Amino acid sequence: MFTKTLAAVALASIAFAGTAEARDQIRIVGSSTVFPFSTVVAEQFGKTTAFKTPVVESTGSGGGLKLFCAGVGDQHPDITNASRRIKASEVAKCAKNGVTSITEVKIGYDGIAVANSKKAPKFALTLKDLFLALAKNVPTGTDGQTIANPNKTWHDVRSDLPNVKIEVLGPPPTSGTRDAFAELAMQGGCKKFPWIKALKHSDKKAFKVLCHTLREDGAYIEAGENDNLIVQKLEANPDALGIFGFSFLDQNADKVQGSSINGKDVTFDNIASGDYPVSRALYFYVKNAHVGKVPGMQEYVSEFTSSKAWGDEGYLADKGLIPMPKAERAKFSDDAKSLVQLKM
Repeated sequence: MFTKTLAAVALASIAFAGTAEARDQIRIVGSSTVFPFSTVVAEQFGKTTAFKTPVVESTGSGGGLKLFCAGVGDQHPDITNASRRIKASEVAKCAKNGVTSITEVKIGYDGIAVANSKKAPKFALTLKDLFLALAKNVPTGTDGQTIANPNKTWHDVRSDLPNVKIEVLGPPPTSGTRDAFAELAMQGGCKKFPWIKALKHSDKKAFKVLCHTLREDGAYIEAGENDNLIVQKLEANPDALGIFGFSFLDQNADKVQGSSINGKDVTFDNIASGDYPVSRALYFYVKNAHVGKVPGMQEYVSEFTSSKAWGDEGYLADKGLIPMPKAERAKFSDDAKSLVQLKM
């Protein structure tokens, strides 16, 4: 196994050496949530250094990690953005393909908004409401029993919610936002039922299937990785709700409004304090074998992890990124400078 891994790395290095001159521009893929932050850093980097502006693609967290882990060499991306932490299975896939040295950089925090058009009344929802509205199967009155979700309107979910058809536009399975929404919102609401909460300890797999599986009858609509498109669709349909990162809500505050969740509005301060219940960390991952081969990688990472970018008063905060505490920023900045290898 070890010999095979060394052979894979050697072959990848040879492949890169033969084609390194073909690419003098950093290639970044991954999360649609991190995309606007990464794009701003890339533009700033291009303006203020002698290096070319990096190419940033929005492929979703899962899609980006798949591309990132496919191998070492000119044809593979250098950095991938993610709105969730890399999974152990993805690290293993990376290693199998010769990507054996990865640096993890946490960049800050984000909230997941459940928003609607400003043309319609603002929603006040709970995690339990979201689960009952969007789960494929929901509990009956009898412990241990579930049925296909019968709720057609928000009024069916809770009597004081509007009698409006449940129609929620959200990200596909490749999205880190979808993963985080399932874990934080759906699972959070699912655990409000005592017998389901107990199921987590007795049958973890059954618990996850029940809590994370979204309905497929048209109430939840996969809207791709383009969060701006969801905002446009909400404008066109004031009855619909959409799921996307806080930064997109912040940038489109004249068009859409975030629902309160468990009595907390999706605001910069509530996400930073942890009071807003649907919040998560954001990351990017560096392919260390490409550092020194593709020009500017270390310098790009330095720009992203500088106080002027991700600090409390940095230009990324202006775009909606919730900065980490100083000590956490210092830790990840040091890791980034030293290209510390990821350990799961």
